Amino acid sequence: MSTPGAETGAALAPAWRHAGLRFLGGTALAMAAAVLAWNAAMRAMAGMAVLCGNMVAMPWRPSPGGTWAGLLAAFLGMWTAMAVAMMLPAVAPALWRYRRRLHGTGSRHADGLASMAGLGYFCTWTLIGLLVFPLGAALAALQAQVPALARLGPAATSLALLAGGLFQLTALKARYLAGCHLDGRAAVPCARPGAAWRHGLQLGLRCGVSCAGLTASLLAIGMMDWRAMAIATAATAGERLAPGGARVARITGSALATAGMLMLARAAQTA
Repeated sequence: MSTPGAETGAALAPAWRHAGLRFLGGTALAMAAAVLAWNAAMRAMAGMAVLCGNMVAMPWRPSPGGTWAGLLAAFLGMWTAMAVAMMLPAVAPALWRYRRRLHGTGSRHADGLASMAGLGYFCTWTLIGLLVFPLGAALAALQAQVPALARLGPAATSLALLAGGLFQLTALKARYLAGCHLDGRAAVPCARPGAAWRHGLQLGLRCGVSCAGLTASLLAIGMMDWRAMAIATAATAGERLAPGGARVARITGSALATAGMLMLARAAQTA
């Protein structure tokens, strides 16, 4: 004889499976769209490759007849596509937990509110791109005025890798990485679009600070390099999804710092 609780659980199981499949399908579609957009940007803006090592090749100034607004829009489109492709595998479980908690409050718009939180999350990464762009433009202008700075490119890349790796080993990194896991234990969310948007922004801020070392390293190596992107994506997902995420962060940091020191030594020998 079945109990009422068992009957309720059996009735809810198909609904949860369907919700999970919808969420997984939506995540896969968003991931595929981001990869395609990033690939298109890589082809259209092949020069936008390295922040520290090859500033001349990166079109940080408008082309003849172009505008700063157009260049900034193109950069932010490429940057946001890169961020979605890199961060979506890591943030999807947090958004799913958020959706489940919203559904637990009785909200009929859990899917839409989780999507709103996701938009807020990646809006944070777009804002980070707004900070990166003027930095890149300023460095490019400085190198154009002082061509001798081009010889410092390998050393700058090495220092960026070293700094990014060392950041991975800091207490600040550990604290913000832990903050990326607090979503599952947070209070019951408010089922309103504004609250969902703020939730995504806050989660994006925690992840943005946590990823500062990996982001700096990716910028130094080449943000349009698919191999660097794949490594950064795997490292980011491992930090957030693996049982020993903090250990993954330390291993990644040690590898980056070691690579930076080796590259710096090689640059010093060839100087």
